[in-house]
Amino acid sequence: MTFSAEGLWHNAKLLLSGDPGHAIANGAVAVHQGRLAWVGALDQLPEAFAKLPRHDVGGRWITPGLVDCHTHLVFAGQRADEFAMRLQGVSYEEIARRGGGIVSTVRTTRMASEEQLYAASASRLENLLSEGVTAVEIKSGYGLDLATERKQLQVARQLGAHYPVSVHTTFLGAHALPPEYAGRADAYIEHVVGTMLPTLAGEGLVDAVDVFCDRIGFTVAQTERVFAAALDLGLPVKIHAEQLSNCGAAHLATRYQALSADHLEYLDEPGVVAMSEAGTVAVLLPGAFYFLRETRLPPLDLLRRYEVPIALATDLNPGSSPATSLLLMLNLACTLFRMTVTEALTGITQHAARALGQAHRHGLLAAGRSADFVVWDIESPAELAYWFGHNPCRCVVHAGHIVRGDYRS
Repeated sequence: MTFSAEGLWHNAKLLLSGDPGHAIANGAVAVHQGRLAWVGALDQLPEAFAKLPRHDVGGRWITPGLVDCHTHLVFAGQRADEFAMRLQGVSYEEIARRGGGIVSTVRTTRMASEEQLYAASASRLENLLSEGVTAVEIKSGYGLDLATERKQLQVARQLGAHYPVSVHTTFLGAHALPPEYAGRADAYIEHVVGTMLPTLAGEGLVDAVDVFCDRIGFTVAQTERVFAAALDLGLPVKIHAEQLSNCGAAHLATRYQALSADHLEYLDEPGVVAMSEAGTVAVLLPGAFYFLRETRLPPLDLLRRYEVPIALATDLNPGSSPATSLLLMLNLACTLFRMTVTEALTGITQHAARALGQAHRHGLLAAGRSADFVVWDIESPAELAYWFGHNPCRCVVHAGHIVRGDYRS
């Protein structure tokens, strides 16, 4: 059950983006017809909003709703046994070569009914929402055939219809080579661009297109075929790039004005320069880095030097990041990647929205935007990155409705 958030939310500390330097100590937000009608210091409140119903948040912090811009949330099964194998020294790549990895999840996802897939995915989504996530990307890529890719994307749309969250779908048909196409990667890419992508886009199920371009994924040439087909359909692209090797994937993506390049542990300086010039967001995924026990860090200093916007996400998936906590990613990004609190917070608000191509909708507290925000029981925004295993989310507002919690003392 939801309740209207219409009115003036006051006695609040406002974090307008993710930067604590852009905070307002005694602020307020006015909510009208599902949107933020005004945001600012209470002593500058326009007369037009003075008589609105009031919501006193008791001096708590209000931030934009959080954005998880890279997830594989819709899948069936789990891969805990593979985790145990990796602890015994078997590499992620070797597991994939043995028929595990992504293809293992493909088998279970193909067998699951739409109802089973929805139920499993909903519980994961609920965990994200409990921490203040109001917008999420959901990829396909565990079907690798038309029927199951459609099933995944339909479930994603259903989750967006039934839960108080903005869902943005991404077609990741070029995630791995399905068993029936073993040794015929080019033929599979032809099926992706000739049948799967145009069919699913025509059904209104696709908001963006992604490719896993790496030595256990698809080549740069194969990736370019998918990107060209996406652009012909008017769809933006993004890429899994430079996670296990540097194959020039990020550089390719920038030639197609990609929204984001994600992972990036092996990204080099020319790739960073290209991303900077193209405006492509770097999406870093500390959950996968941690879970796979990687040692090569993403090139943070280069990304900073060339002012590439940096986003963070859970990369929620069964094989390399079984993470349903975006707040935990803040802590991992700060401790493992040595990101600052400001960089991390901006990475799950403003820059994450940009990575979805939704900077105009999500990620900021600003007049005219959707009324998506979170009330927190914290003394400082740094606490959001400081705690792990603790959820200080007090109340969530999405599209002008109180959808979780109670802001009152």
